[in-house]
Amino acid sequence: MVTMAQRIEELRGERGLSRPALSAALGFPKNAVEKFETGRATPTREQQEKMASYFGVSIFYLKGESSDRTSQETWMDAAYKEEESASVSAPRRASRPAAQSVRSGQEQNTVFDALLGSKAFQDMVRATVLEVLRSREGQELLERTVRKELDRQR
Repeated sequence: MVTMAQRIEELRGERGLSRPALSAALGFPKNAVEKFETGRATPTREQQEKMASYFGVSIFYLKGESSDRTSQETWMDAAYKEEESASVSAPRRASRPAAQSVRSGQEQNTVFDALLGSKAFQDMVRATVLEVLRSREGQELLERTVRKELDRQR
């Protein structure tokens, strides 16, 4: 399992920053990043949020709890897009679905990755989606979406 210290070092390295440079960029004391990377100190929740925002990753990724870098804000922005002409905006596929965090041939490092990869969880999600789509509201949404796509293709 990846530790937060390893993630911070990895993300800092990707940006080509020194430890003091990252500390300065985040407004932390000069040796703060060094202490975080060596495990001599743990960043506060506020510091973790600041680092995650700076690197554009989720808190879960920064802490080593997930291998999916997508932050919730990024995922939400990609999942739903307001359309000017439609009264109801339809969800569209996220640019990086969470299920992609479990890649074939890659070791599952977190509980979340293991959950996403489990057949029972996937079956539960599938059943829930089908149940929603079978509802009156789901059928109306499907009908509007199909009509819109057919109109677009004409």
